[in-house]
Amino acid sequence: MHKFFVPKNSIDGNNAVIEGEDVKHIYKVLRLQVGDKVSVNNSEGKEYVGEIIFIDKNAVNINLLEESAINNESPIEVYLYQGMPKSTKMDLIVQKNTELGVKAITPIITERVVVKTELKEFKKVERWNRIALEACKQCKRSLIPKINVPIEFDNLLEELKKMDLVVVPYENQEGYGIKKLVKNIEKDKTNKVAIVIGPEGGFEDGEILKLREIGSEIVTLGPRILRTETAGFTCLSLIMYELGDLGGSVE
Repeated sequence: MHKFFVPKNSIDGNNAVIEGEDVKHIYKVLRLQVGDKVSVNNSEGKEYVGEIIFIDKNAVNINLLEESAINNESPIEVYLYQGMPKSTKMDLIVQKNTELGVKAITPIITERVVVKTELKEFKKVERWNRIALEACKQCKRSLIPKINVPIEFDNLLEELKKMDLVVVPYENQEGYGIKKLVKNIEKDKTNKVAIVIGPEGGFEDGEILKLREIGSEIVTLGPRILRTETAGFTCLSLIMYELGDLGGSVE
């Protein structure tokens, strides 16, 4: 069943209206017709099974048949703080971390971020949010992660103080990884997790020191140095496996 996200105000009682780019996709690409069933999400986590009752080039009307009990979100909230990468690497970062269940992504501007004076990077946020939306449709997420505007390193430190756990993969760390980390924490009290990834040039020593000072867990991801676009979703996968819902239930 194909899934579509609509604004909350596009649902009125048992009727939902799909507008915008999805309309063309519905009738021209997917070739859905009146009577076909679809899944409709109100962009706030509430989901319905509906039936198409009207299609034209401007809108698709859906009769909502029942509310769905499906919730594909992780039991933990993981927030990715990503050192701003070059080129279009952020597109891949947004897409793959969305698929893996990230709650939100915030680009960070550190000492070695080479694009930190280019205001055009801030204009990419709208595109990144569209990529997150498309990824949610594909992987059937119940909530769309928010992609925030870039923040400076000092603002990052303040945000991290709100987290239950802060994980910072660092290429110079040895002997202390995710396996040891999860043995040292109270899993049932770890609900909000931040992952902080450095840019292509890595973190400055002073930045790592400041992250340590606020209680961040500086870890290794293994003997091989990963690219910035790979490190985030590798760390997220490990955290989701150990604390979240990747890998299925043991029961």
